[in-house]
Amino acid sequence: MLIVQKYGGSSVANAERVFNVAKRIMRTRMEGNDVVVVLSAQGKTTDGLIAKAKEINAKPSRREMDMLLSTGEQQSVALMAMAISAIGGRAVSLNAAQVGIETTNTYSNARIRHINTERIENELDEGSIVLVTGFQGVNAIGDTTTLGRGGSDTSAVALAAALNADMCEIYTDVEGVYTADPRVVPDAVKLDEISYDEMLELASLGAKVLHSRSVEVAKKYNVKLVVRSSMSEAEGTEVKEDVKMERMLVSGVAADKKVSRISIMGINDEPGKAFEVFSLMAKEKVSVDIILQSTGADGKQNISFTIGEDDLDIALKALEKNKERLTAREIVHDENTAKLSIVGAGMATNPGVAAMFFEAMYDAGVNIQMISTSEIKITVLIAKDDVDAAMVAVHDKFKMASVNMRKAADTEE
Repeated sequence: MLIVQKYGGSSVANAERVFNVAKRIMRTRMEGNDVVVVLSAQGKTTDGLIAKAKEINAKPSRREMDMLLSTGEQQSVALMAMAISAIGGRAVSLNAAQVGIETTNTYSNARIRHINTERIENELDEGSIVLVTGFQGVNAIGDTTTLGRGGSDTSAVALAAALNADMCEIYTDVEGVYTADPRVVPDAVKLDEISYDEMLELASLGAKVLHSRSVEVAKKYNVKLVVRSSMSEAEGTEVKEDVKMERMLVSGVAADKKVSRISIMGINDEPGKAFEVFSLMAKEKVSVDIILQSTGADGKQNISFTIGEDDLDIALKALEKNKERLTAREIVHDENTAKLSIVGAGMATNPGVAAMFFEAMYDAGVNIQMISTSEIKITVLIAKDDVDAAMVAVHDKFKMASVNMRKAADTEE
């Protein structure tokens, strides 16, 4: 079998953990498997590099940030190769350029276009464990690019797809995918399995266990994907197309506190204004999420939308520059916002889910600013300070913990 494994930064945070991971990799190799491993930067290395950059330049260019941040993963793969060698194994470390991970030109949020697997396949044929830097690639002009925070997951799944691997294992500091963040909701329960669609929604809405684009790639290429802990031997959670378990009303609750809201006030109420606003955002490569448009008594309209907090400065600069063309009276923003979402394939066939969700918000005394829905999710924008209480209230309202425990017990019987 060919197995692709990915280990997060906490899994390789220090020398002891590096050796623990090295032993796990070696065990997989000794079981007769070919192994390709993708590594994140150690511990808080990326945060430290960002802090160093800010000491020099408060608003560094994205190109130079990619050049800087990519060094973290390069350290990880080199150190892991040394650790595997120290315990009697054979490994080679490769960066994105050496592998041939070609991406789009967008710095800090590039997408993988193509992976040249020849070098990896040659190294595997020579009997080596191949260690690849996660989170990064090379664009058309040879510059280093990064895939966005958490992008090592996408690196691993993309490699698994390109290599036709039998399995892609994502190792992290939790034992799988939970019904909510267990650090916030103590009775959150690990799921044995979850569908690609549900996992994609949870990941894009703030659940940090998987990078959302990694799930997109897994679904597109039907990659067998398992999330498990590098600290234990627990089975983990399988992410797959068809989930055998009966659909629950809600599979999970997710929150994202790295959100900002922009409101463009007093725009002329005429065709094409929304297009002008969002074409500006598209031109600046700013992803937009929840959108609300309303018409005031004066015949003007207001457009509000949410974006990632890292894009706030870019978005505001573009809007202010075009304020007159947009006919906007004023442009305001709010950084004290967060998204809270529920996700579940069972929502599509069960009426009353929205009522239960909003009742939980009311019971927790949480005010809702904006609402977005789809067939399998409901997302609300609320104040950052209310997120944890709201998550606990919603999780309790849908009794996800007891539902999962009961299903587990039924399975055992």
